[in-house]
Amino acid sequence: MVSVTVPELTAAARFGKGAFDTNCASCHGVNAAGQDGIAPPLVHKIYEPNHHGDVSFWRAAKTGVRAHHWPFGDMPPVEAVTDEDLAAIVLYIRELQRANGIN
Repeated sequence: MVSVTVPELTAAARFGKGAFDTNCASCHGVNAAGQDGIAPPLVHKIYEPNHHGDVSFWRAAKTGVRAHHWPFGDMPPVEAVTDEDLAAIVLYIRELQRANGIN
């Protein structure tokens, strides 16, 4: 859905990319670019830290979230994601966002 510039990732973010690819990419797309009709891009100004803090990503993955910005429907919880995975996934998403001008 969006074009994402991928920076050279830190080691922790590379771990996060692996966890993202396993737990999130099937819906949110490669490099969190989103997928038409399935799930929104996470590399988008809506998800900047001032609007959606890190806890928003945790809450969405752990408990699911009702649709409120996009017409994709509600997001169910991600059953298999661990706390370690989530910490790394959020770091990965934030590194992608910064590389794409979202601070």
